[in-house]
Amino acid sequence: MNDLLPTRLSTLLGRTPELAEAYLVGGCVRDWLLKTPVKDFDIEVFGVTYDQLVQGLNRWGRVDVVGRSFGVIKLTVAPGETYDFALPRRDSKVAPGHQGFRVEFDPHLDPRAAAARRDFTINALMWSPRRQELLDFYGGQQDLQSRVLRHTSPAFAEDPLRVLRGLQFAGRFQLTAAADTLALCRSIAGTYSELAGERVREEWFKWAAQSVQPSAGLRFLQDSGWLIHYPELAALPGVPQDPEWHPEGDVWTHTLLCLDALVALPKWRQADRETRLALTFATLAHDFAKPACTRREERDGRERVISPGHEAAGGPLAEAFLQRLHASTGLVARVVPLVVNHLAHLQEPTPRAIRRLALRLAPATIEELTWLMTADASGRPPKPAGEPPGATRLRVAAQDLALVTAAPKPLLLGRHLVQRGFAPGRQFGPILTAAFEAQLDGQFINEAGAEAWLDRNLPFTPGHHP
Repeated sequence: MNDLLPTRLSTLLGRTPELAEAYLVGGCVRDWLLKTPVKDFDIEVFGVTYDQLVQGLNRWGRVDVVGRSFGVIKLTVAPGETYDFALPRRDSKVAPGHQGFRVEFDPHLDPRAAAARRDFTINALMWSPRRQELLDFYGGQQDLQSRVLRHTSPAFAEDPLRVLRGLQFAGRFQLTAAADTLALCRSIAGTYSELAGERVREEWFKWAAQSVQPSAGLRFLQDSGWLIHYPELAALPGVPQDPEWHPEGDVWTHTLLCLDALVALPKWRQADRETRLALTFATLAHDFAKPACTRREERDGRERVISPGHEAAGGPLAEAFLQRLHASTGLVARVVPLVVNHLAHLQEPTPRAIRRLALRLAPATIEELTWLMTADASGRPPKPAGEPPGATRLRVAAQDLALVTAAPKPLLLGRHLVQRGFAPGRQFGPILTAAFEAQLDGQFINEAGAEAWLDRNLPFTPGHHP
């Protein structure tokens, strides 16, 4: 692992006397063993006091002791290059909530005891850069190889957030939880209310933005008994679908398959974080309303399972789910119209329909909607995966109108009315609204056409009536 260390970090770890018993810990060791990019390096230092550690690090750059209450020191060795150093500690739960812990620093704590406070065995690994030695007290390396998510010690139960960390770890690293870990999670399901909303959001967002197999995270949530805290999700298992259109099974199964198909799309993997979040949550929520809308009905002489109106009804459910996760208004504004319009490819993509669809979707786009449609269609094995024909027609038609990644903007503006001698005021509103409606209907497609429309509908300037 030493080969992966940035030069400055490698130098100071090797030359600082106070860092003789320093270990790389947590995610950086895990990611190194998984052969995935290591982005952050966290260091735990044994055998020195807090003040001694500060003194030793001061030789290398700017030291910030913003985390003194948790024994954390931030060392900035160059612009944009900051590392976290921490002292070994004991955490004891003394009150409910994430702030209800008593923290005791112990520079002489045994590394095995220090590792025991970490949530999962895959995060309890330690690496000695001086001895080039891996310390694996709880079988984390074997669990990584076997793709098993296992709690490190009974102390896991003291912080319920660790269950939601299990959600995102399972999705990101394709893990299946050990039976005793699931049992421990079920035993603390009643402590969910202790969690701060912002901390819940961060774990869900890591799942949504970084998963390579989102279904693994959701299966963990179901098997751990924590699905009950998300009623929109808890309602999905067992909801039937018509086997002709959905041979894969119930709505829950379909949703999991759709999510895995989404993150396999190259466009999703290459997108920025906010776009990945929007598409993942839209895919998660696209059938939230099926439990309420599904019924059996005879059609063409046979009983069919139908869910009329579920796409429109899903919008408020998606919004409520995201609001409970403390999602930003911007993210909610992108997700909800994707959910509401995810069946738009079943309609004829006329220019008028595309203009209005692009406007309804904003700030999401038709391009993003086709990703959701592709994931939806790909979540129905053994039916073939890929972009459905209707989505392809929609995307191509939207490209022809330059609306695949943007909503239409009004061509007739207030300045055009001012140029005609109208004084700005409330009377502008109805005129501009009518003009935009005409534009969406295709009555004009450029500024000259907008001017001509204005001539036909306002054939005079103020004070010059015909």
